[in-house]
This record gives sequence, structure tokens and C-alpha cells, in this order.
Amino acid sequence: MKTRLFKYSARKYVNLLRNEEHQFAQHFALRVYKSHSIYSFIPKNACTTMRLSLAIANGCIAKKADFNWVHQNNDAFKADLASLATANYTFVILRCPYARLASAYLDKIADLTTEAWMLYDSLDRKIEVSMLTFRMFVKSISKPGVLRSNIHWRPQADYLVYEEYDDYFNLENFSAAKAAIESKADLEIVDARKLSKHGTDGFMLLNDVSYADFLPEDIRVLKKAGKLPHPASLYDDELIAIVKKHFKQDIDLYISLFGSASLLFS
Repeated sequence: MKTRLFKYSARKYVNLLRNEEHQFAQHFALRVYKSHSIYSFIPKNACTTMRLSLAIANGCIAKKADFNWVHQNNDAFKADLASLATANYTFVILRCPYARLASAYLDKIADLTTEAWMLYDSLDRKIEVSMLTFRMFVKSISKPGVLRSNIHWRPQADYLVYEEYDDYFNLENFSAAKAAIESKADLEIVDARKLSKHGTDGFMLLNDVSYADFLPEDIRVLKKAGKLPHPASLYDDELIAIVKKHFKQDIDLYISLFGSASLLFS
């Protein structure tokens, strides 16, 4: 049996239960029971589709219509240490860091969800949520103590429990990932995009002007009209530079695995 090395376990000589980096990554490592596989779940990376697929495969729900069950059971299939160490197959889905932040903003901040108010609290309530443009969002989450304050924009590298996975997939090429995951993990992928409506599917994507400084209300008006800013249209040189600095590890990892062709900005 292959020995699987954990990414964060030996970085601190403390009891593993007190190793915060390892415990965080382990919390997001989910089991596919029948194939004894491990999937590391990263929010905003097709996570609703994947958690719905796991819930059906692991026998907790029977149909897509029950997809809201997964939002109350993020840790239902959390792996213990032995399951992680003896997994038959391990995989993770990564995403262009620029696109992931754009998705987090358009879904969570522009719609003023709970995450927007949590960010408001993280910023000591000094910036009104109604004023959180994408520019202010990127600058805000780059502040000390805020970068890791929410799972939807926390760096993707933090979710990797293993030093190496059997497979790394990128969301930008999910059709190829789907076929491989279904074969290797014995897991039928059930598409939840039309159910959750967390992504850009079904919207006309606009790239006509810079949307970096549009207010959340402006974005919601576009959504009601069936339109959304293209993720690239939310960025300018200043914001690209900020993301390159604060999400460098994620960007370097992505390029090392998939090259730069699928990044919004190289």
C-alpha cells in the first residue's frame, strides 16, 4: 500500500490535534465510501456539485431535489486519520485564483449573504457592506487576519491535506475531470449548478467596461437582467498585483500543475 505523506503534520512538533493547519485540511477531506477515496473539498471549486454527488453516492440522499441537505452537512463525510492514510485514491479540484475570488464576490458579497456580513465584522464594521465594490473586497481580504477569515476566499493551498494527490484537476477543464473522477473514484458526478445558482451559468457575461468599482446593488441589478460581469472585467492592474502577492502560493501551484493558459492573467 502506498504511504501517503500529510502536508502539514510535521511542520509543527505539537500534538496533531493541536496542529491547526493539519486539522483544517483534514476537516475538508471527505470520504467516498465505496471506493475508499478521499476528495479535498474547496469552496467555490464545484463544491456543491461534488458534495451533492458524495451525498447521493454515500446513501444520505436519493435525489438532486434534496441538494440543500449538503449545506447542513459539510462535515458529514469528514475523514479520520486512518482513512486518510489508507485511501485507495485521492483527488482535489483547484481553480484559477483570480476566477475563484471573482466568484466569491459575485456570489457572496454582491448578494449580501452571511459571508458579506462576516467580512463586515472582520473589518471592524468600518466599511459598509453596501459599499463593498470588488476593488474594496480584494483590498480588504488582503489585510492581516482577514485573508483566512472565510472559507470562500481562504487560499486553496490551506485545504490540501496531502503533500501529493493522485490527481489534481482544474475547474476550467471540469469535463475531463468528471470522466476521470467517475472512473477512478466510482462516483457519479451530479451537476448542481442549476440548483444552487452560485455560478455564472445561465448569465450573459459582460466584458464591455471595468466593473471593479461597481457597487453590490449595481451587480444585483445586472443579475436581475440575466447579466453578470465577466470575471476578467472585475480586475485592473492594481487588483491583479494584489492577488499575485497575496495568493502567490495558489497561483504558483496552479501553474506548476496546469500551466498558465487557463489563468485569467498570466
